Amino acid sequence: MSLTGGNRNDVTQLLPLLDKIPPVAGRTGRPRRRPDALLADRGYDHDIYRRLLWQRGIRPVIARRGEPHGTGLGIFRYVVERTIAWLHGFRRLRIRWERRDDIHEAFLGLAVCLITHRHVRRLC
Repeated sequence: MSLTGGNRNDVTQLLPLLDKIPPVAGRTGRPRRRPDALLADRGYDHDIYRRLLWQRGIRPVIARRGEPHGTGLGIFRYVVERTIAWLHGFRRLRIRWERRDDIHEAFLGLAVCLITHRHVRRLC
């Protein structure tokens, strides 16, 4: 994970995020290092990023600007926004007060563990 300033555009972190995907074991052979496809909203609709994704062997599924909905991406909408809303339930994470990145990341990890525990407890 890479921490950036709050006023940075998300699309600038697309390629560094893809580079940090850990190997995923599964089938026999070499572990996968990249996804088959990338689902993204209209904020990522730019030919440069589409081309870079194709060069990496990743199929971009990015909504086009100016076109009506109906691409099927609405099924996966608001997953990130919902997760951020859950994290904002922890007062310490709403505004980053920590100066050190490692402490902030530790609080993020703890919050994710607590959120997961609450969901698992609800299922049992």
